[in-house]
Amino acid sequence: MSSSTSVARPGRSVPSGVMATTPTRSPRRMTPEARRAQLVSAALDLYGRRSPEEVAIEDVTRAADVSRALFYRYFSSMEELHVAALGSVADELIERVALPADGPLAEQLGEALDVFLDVVQRHGSAYVALLRSGSVISTGATDALVDGVRDHIVDLLCVRGGVPGPSRLQLMTLRGWVALVEGSALSWLEADREPDRDRLRGWLVEQLFAMLAVTVRCDDGPGAQEGATMPSAFGTSR
Repeated sequence: MSSSTSVARPGRSVPSGVMATTPTRSPRRMTPEARRAQLVSAALDLYGRRSPEEVAIEDVTRAADVSRALFYRYFSSMEELHVAALGSVADELIERVALPADGPLAEQLGEALDVFLDVVQRHGSAYVALLRSGSVISTGATDALVDGVRDHIVDLLCVRGGVPGPSRLQLMTLRGWVALVEGSALSWLEADREPDRDRLRGWLVEQLFAMLAVTVRCDDGPGAQEGATMPSAFGTSR
């Protein structure tokens, strides 16, 4: 008796004893830029659920569904990926935090703080680790990223406040306020978003007003006269 081979056809079940074959999935192909971005995105997603210090290469490759060898084609170490991932957060802040040329400046400042808090909330663990002194992922490279964001915000405030050349005290005031925003955001994250976001934003805006008003009263250095109008530009008076 000759044996016959059953062939599975679309819409028909495979007879018992015959092994069904699954078509081999073709390798996914990405441009180097897209693959690198995929790894960065996987890392940031993991940072959203645990501390960056707890994320290993195996976690990233598993999340991105790639091999360890492929990982090393794009990053020499986890530390290099940390910098790239945090760099993308810094780039997002620089790109999104803005003070348009027109409109009430105080209102724009509140909107800029909303954007800042959006990014901080989405990348909470990474943000905390980045700014926390002594963090294992805080390096000279990450410090430069943080400084870039700080400088961007200070420059925005100077230009929109009508003081492109601030005095030393004015510059100290703006940098001090940016540090206050950073520290407050850290405390806010660690306190389970308390106080509520609207109160935090309003408080930070009022803090800038108060700090600028005090600076105007105390400042008699070079550029102080030019900067005397900065508080009124932000919606407050001397």
